[in-house]
Amino acid sequence: MEQKPLTRTFKIIVMIVTCVVIGAIAGLLTQEGVDTWYTTIRKPSFNPPNWIFAPVWSTLYVMMGIAAGLVWHEMDRQKEIVRKGLTFFAIQLALNALWSYIFFGLHNPMLALIEIILLWLMIYETFVQFNKVNKIAGYLFIPYILWVTFATVLTGSIYWLNR
Repeated sequence: MEQKPLTRTFKIIVMIVTCVVIGAIAGLLTQEGVDTWYTTIRKPSFNPPNWIFAPVWSTLYVMMGIAAGLVWHEMDRQKEIVRKGLTFFAIQLALNALWSYIFFGLHNPMLALIEIILLWLMIYETFVQFNKVNKIAGYLFIPYILWVTFATVLTGSIYWLNR
């Protein structure tokens, strides 16, 4: 019996769930640092209120998942570029979770700054690869790049203020 290929919708849902679960796990593992250590450090005047992070990250994780699902759906037509894009996607998703641990878990803004620069580079490369496969997938990464650009400046500022 011939196996029916996975639908695009199914792939998108799988990728959304993957992103949201990884984000939720990272959040749970670092919540204590958010509630304790983070409240005691100096932050720049442009630091957003804490309540903004959950809806922003939830939205970004959903957008990342949609983008990855759209790219995954093209595997049969563009195998090599899709594999490359999804590899960068997996790396940036792991680095995303790692940043939370370094910053909130280890309380290390300097190492977090170095790591978020690597994260930004991986996000950018994911954007480039996704954009080659599916323009909408590429566009869905633009808010993520912009937010992580802001987060990089914020991380650098926190490091500077607390060194």
